[in-house]
Amino acid sequence: MKICLPGLLPAQLVVDLPEIDAQHEEIFCRIESLKTACFESGHVPVAEFEALLDYFTMHFATEERLADEAGLDFVDHARIHDDTLRLLRRALTEVIRGARDAHSFLRYCEYWFERHISEDDRLFINNLQSSNFMPSPGFWQGGDLQACA
Repeated sequence: MKICLPGLLPAQLVVDLPEIDAQHEEIFCRIESLKTACFESGHVPVAEFEALLDYFTMHFATEERLADEAGLDFVDHARIHDDTLRLLRRALTEVIRGARDAHSFLRYCEYWFERHISEDDRLFINNLQSSNFMPSPGFWQGGDLQACA
C-alpha cells in the first residue's frame, strides 16, 4: 500500500486533542490509501482492510481509555463503537465474498467516520476538556501527525 502524507483530516474535524487527531488522521490516510489501491488494481487487499478495522478498534480503545481516566460515562459512546465495528466487520465479510463493492464500503467508512467525529467525538472531547481530567504533561500539546504506511 502507498504511503500518504498528513493533511487528510479536514480542519473542521480537528478536535484539538493531538492523540485523537493523529489517530483520526491515520484512519483517513488508511481509507484513502485503500481507495487508491482498489481503483488502481481492482484488487481488494484484504489484509489492509482488516488492518483498517483493527485500527478503528485501537482508536476506539484509546477514546474509552481517556474517558475512563477522566471518570466520564462512556457507555453510550462505547455502544456506538461496538455497533459500528460489528457492522463494518459484517460488511467487510461481504466485500471479501464479492457480495458488496469495496469502493462503497470505503465511502461508507469515510462518511460514517466524518459524521462520528463531528457529532459524537466533539461532544466527548468537550466533556473530557470540561471534566477534572488531569492528563500527563504535554498531553494536550503532544502528538505529531505521522505519515501512514
